[in-house]
Amino acid sequence: MNPLPISFQDIVDAHVRIGASAHRTPVFSSRTADGLSGASLFFKCENLQRMGAFKFRGAYNALSRFTPEQRAGGVVAYSSGNHAQAVALSAKILGMRAVIVMPKDAPRAKLDATRGYGAEIVFYDRYTEDRDAIGAKIAEEGGLTLIPPYDHPDVMAGQGTAAKELFEDAGAVDVLLVPLGGGGLLSGCAVAAKALREDCLVYGVEPEAGNDGQQSLKSGKIVHIATPQTIADGAQTQHLGKHTFPVIQSLVRDILTVSDADLASAMRFFAERMKLVVEPTGCLAAAAVLSGRLDVRGKRVGVILSGGNVDLAKYAALLRDVP
Repeated sequence: MNPLPISFQDIVDAHVRIGASAHRTPVFSSRTADGLSGASLFFKCENLQRMGAFKFRGAYNALSRFTPEQRAGGVVAYSSGNHAQAVALSAKILGMRAVIVMPKDAPRAKLDATRGYGAEIVFYDRYTEDRDAIGAKIAEEGGLTLIPPYDHPDVMAGQGTAAKELFEDAGAVDVLLVPLGGGGLLSGCAVAAKALREDCLVYGVEPEAGNDGQQSLKSGKIVHIATPQTIADGAQTQHLGKHTFPVIQSLVRDILTVSDADLASAMRFFAERMKLVVEPTGCLAAAAVLSGRLDVRGKRVGVILSGGNVDLAKYAALLRDVP
């Protein structure tokens, strides 16, 4: 009996479920990146996923499993942007109402895209208000189903399909690096990686300013922090989830951190060398390798680039300020 909230079979089933709607994103390599790291790097480009991020996988998997009654009621979600867009697009495809709770300071591009997919937006202050409570209240009062951004088995299973594809397209890797916010992507990818290669070392990477995951793994319990100040807006989470944490505890080797400067440097690398637009959060895993935070010399390394949704003015400013 599987003690964890999801199994590899759940990921296999999710892959079939999302197959007709999600993109099978490419795996890119770079001789320059290999030279900098001393390893063979394989970048899973979820910045080229529908709506620009891996979040579409988990959102579509979760919404596609709604009962007829749930579909009639609609979905509510809370997100800084990528989960918002993923739920909004999935709801549009599946023909249901979507209400999204978003922070007032969410990137303009993410707000515009979420509205463009037809969702209704409810704003909140990420530093003073509780998005969980707001989402739960809307769900209860309006008869909608709440789908959180990471702490849900169907979401986790959907996200794990990214690692499954990476292994299928690039072959087994010795090390897998995954961005970490609330843990949906990391937990799903860890389950897939360990099923496909038991001795694969899986690492999560989060911002230095928001290292709740690192603290949680070391202390053996979920650590709550204040909303971190970081350019990685998709990783401004305050804690891991009750579903994601047990998976991370069981399957993840360690959690690393990188600075905002590391993220900006990685963004510039992808723009200049690989002609890819990757948002700060999407660069977390890559930054750990490109900055030398993890020694992967001689290894085959999978790196998840989780998204590419970034305000262009902010993007230009971050690239301009890189030394």
